[in-house]
Amino acid sequence: MNAAGHPEATERRGLELTPFRGLRYDPDRVGSLAAVTSPPYDVVVRPDGLHHLESADPHNIVRLILPQATTPGARDEQAASTLRRWVAEGVLTADPEPGLYVYEQRAPDGTLQRGVIGALRVTDPADGLVLPHEDVMPHIVAERADLMRATSANLEPLLLTYRGDDTTATTAEIIERTAEKPPLLATTTEDGVHHRLWALTDAADLTDVQSDLVRHQALIADGHHRWATYRSLRAEHPSPSPWDYGLVLLVDTARYPLRVRAIHRLLHGLPVRDALTALDALFRVRHLRTSLPEALTALEEATRAGNAFLLAGDGAYHLVDRPDPDLLARTVPADHPLAWRTLDATVLHATLLAHVWHVPEDSPAHIAYIHDAAATVAKAEHDGGTAVLMHPVHEDVVRDLARQGVTMPRKSTSFGPKPASGLVLRTLDR
Repeated sequence: MNAAGHPEATERRGLELTPFRGLRYDPDRVGSLAAVTSPPYDVVVRPDGLHHLESADPHNIVRLILPQATTPGARDEQAASTLRRWVAEGVLTADPEPGLYVYEQRAPDGTLQRGVIGALRVTDPADGLVLPHEDVMPHIVAERADLMRATSANLEPLLLTYRGDDTTATTAEIIERTAEKPPLLATTTEDGVHHRLWALTDAADLTDVQSDLVRHQALIADGHHRWATYRSLRAEHPSPSPWDYGLVLLVDTARYPLRVRAIHRLLHGLPVRDALTALDALFRVRHLRTSLPEALTALEEATRAGNAFLLAGDGAYHLVDRPDPDLLARTVPADHPLAWRTLDATVLHATLLAHVWHVPEDSPAHIAYIHDAAATVAKAEHDGGTAVLMHPVHEDVVRDLARQGVTMPRKSTSFGPKPASGLVLRTLDR
């Protein structure tokens, strides 16, 4: 064991997942476990979703992951003082012994996902153990770092995936066996997803899981900014330190394939008419008078032949495809693999945002990234901006690029189901 209470790895050949004492809500101190949970911080659509969660229960986790105050410093201090108060009042209590946590999500459509939550040793992309597939925005990493630094806690787990095989059969058996036992908690959130959580504390089981995972690498499915934050904060603290580890959920996608969805763009201050005018002679534009589901189906069909996007915000849908080859040759960097150059997200960022619409991709005043298509359209119509709806990328493309060390444009994909925030936290000062 090292000074941080974690086992030393003599050879870091793969993922090093370690037990921790989870901090969890006391169900006797809150209205319901469902009422204190939240989607991950970047999925909460402000301000409606934020206000809805805040009113669901005075102890909703959103008060920690998205604190509200007049300045960034005040927001971080508010989250820190709220966390301290909830711990002092017994709203949040630490489990009696360290463990890993088996986590299950069951959706209304029958989709089942199980994985293991633990503290994963933080590594760099060059180590080839935890593979990012998207670029990050520095200002978001800085914001998340300030919040984690102030609270001294990992408030919500990242979603990482690995491809299980014969070497992880024991871990798979332990997960399935654990899921047959009474859980620590069970709750159904308002989206109809049923969540269950178990503590895995048996020494033999812990050793088996750790031995299995050390042979593997993981893909960051959701949480690139938080993983970059883990790396930044690790660098601030001399090792060994609790900051050497970060809270993650690891899912074996060979057993539980994830859904891959697109993340859409809302362009502030760019009316649809101006966006379409700028596309004249550069893309084919077809105007659709149809419903959103039908328009998304048309988008899916168009992407089979090449790059395509769906613009909205003026009460109609506009299918944009068949970009001018000369335009792509001038704007898309040629020093990347073909699979990267032909991504819709690459063409959107390198061609449309940078050269056609002149929208800075890292400016919150000009662009927002929203997971829900209907919400993106509604906000565009309300604000007078342009919604750019995307079609999702296949997981195999994401994983292949990540293994080559090639990152996709930021916010290119949304993997799910995402873990609910608020079921288990990790503090770094215990």
